[in-house]
Formats: sequence, C-alpha cells, structure tokens
Amino acid sequence: MIKDIKRCLILAPHTDDGEFGCGGTIAKLIENKCEVVYVAFSSAEKSVPLNFPSDILIKEVYEATKVLGIIRTNVIVFNFEVRIFPFLRQEILEEMIKLKNDIKPQLVMLPSTYDTHQDHKTIAEEGFRAFKKSSILGYEVPWNNLTFATEGFCVLEERHLTTKLESLKCYKSQSFRPYCTEEFVKSLARTRGTQVGEKYAEAYEVIRWIL
Repeated sequence: MIKDIKRCLILAPHTDDGEFGCGGTIAKLIENKCEVVYVAFSSAEKSVPLNFPSDILIKEVYEATKVLGIIRTNVIVFNFEVRIFPFLRQEILEEMIKLKNDIKPQLVMLPSTYDTHQDHKTIAEEGFRAFKKSSILGYEVPWNNLTFATEGFCVLEERHLTTKLESLKCYKSQSFRPYCTEEFVKSLARTRGTQVGEKYAEAYEVIRWIL
C-alpha cells in the first residue's frame, strides 16, 4: 500500500519533530518514489542552547532532511515563535490551506492528537481542519504523549532505521536531550516492530484513512 502513495506532506511543529516521529517512514516512502514535502513551522530559536547560533536548527533541518532523501526545494521552514502556537492558530491554518492547495497531498503526517505540547497540539488540530480530505497519520513523540494509540504501523528495514538515525545525528544542537540517542530511537523501533511481528517499525495514530 505504501507504493500507492505518490505525494506526502510532513507537518513538523519544530525542526526535528518529523525526523523523530516518522523519519524511517519518510526514508521508505522516498525509496518507493514518493514525493515528500517537509514543513517545519518554527526553528525554535528561543530553545537553542546558548553555545550555538540562534538559527542553527535551520541549517540542521536542511542537513537532516537531505540525509532522508528530501530535496532542498521540498523543505519549508516557517518562523512562527516557539511555544505560542495556540495564539497563532489562524495564521498557521492559513499557511496550511496554502500548502493543501499547492501540494495536494495524498498522505499527511503530523503530531498525534494525544501530544500535550502546546505547539504540537495546535499543528495536530489545525492540520486536521486543513487536510481532513486527505489520509492523516499522527506520529509518535513519546516524551510529549499522555497516551498513544498504536493503530497503524510502517514496517522498517534496517536501512530505513539507519537512515533515520543518520538524519538525527545532524541535530548536534539537540544531542543533549535524553531522547536524542541511538539507543532510545532504536529501542522504540524494536518495540513497535515486535508489536506486529517484525524487527523494526514506526507506529501511528490513524486520524483519517481514505482508501
């Protein structure tokens, strides 16, 4: 079924969310000749460690998405201020509607509706409003999720997980975070794979699926 998806849109509240949540699936989609567009709504300059340039995450997201196989012109970074997305709902929705009209994605991947981070939750809610006529999967960000519905799975081969791990290594400014380790990312993929009798997988909340 993944081979039938020819145009996919990744909605990341902040740079790196898409790689953590669905990096392996992105690599698999691109391997199957799907056009992937990656949109980050904030480079989270206020959250960058003091020993890095404030715009470092913009550089890192371009490097990370290149590793995944996404072409540079298909990576869009907006400058919405981190942590105040709930106050910027209308502006965010308007950008999403433009993306919908320009890209016409078959599949949209965005944060799970169970995500408690205020920016992530806004992208999930406004994303459904904008893209409810497309198939929508909510990706997993365990450190933000109160709970998570493992309703859909994308089985990964070793090469897809390796590509995801290599892309995450591009985020040197985020390497201090406890979830930004190969051990964590790989163990989560093993856990999700085990649930469906495979070695590795990424799990998704099925928000809308159109056959």
